[in-house]
Amino acid sequence: MEIKVTDKALHWFKEEVELKDGDTVKFQAKYGGSSPIHEGFSLAFQVKEEPGEVFASTEKEGITFFIDTTDAWFFKGYHLIVTFDEDLEEVTYEYEEEA
Repeated sequence: MEIKVTDKALHWFKEEVELKDGDTVKFQAKYGGSSPIHEGFSLAFQVKEEPGEVFASTEKEGITFFIDTTDAWFFKGYHLIVTFDEDLEEVTYEYEEEA
């Protein structure tokens, strides 16, 4: 399982969420909404959370993006790709099947 964050998505986190070197972003499953991989669940994020038992993580320009083991079920068999939608002016999530 990998987390990939595009440069435009990283810029959005830095500008809109005001993240800086040393900050963290935790991705987690949220009851409600939907996603392409789980009906009834969507993806949310929290900032400046301390990592617990990390399932996957990546660091980009000093910011750590991670998923705890408690949410590993949501991502099983997929990589998370965090992109930026120019029309919506917000981050979006894509799920790529693991090979």
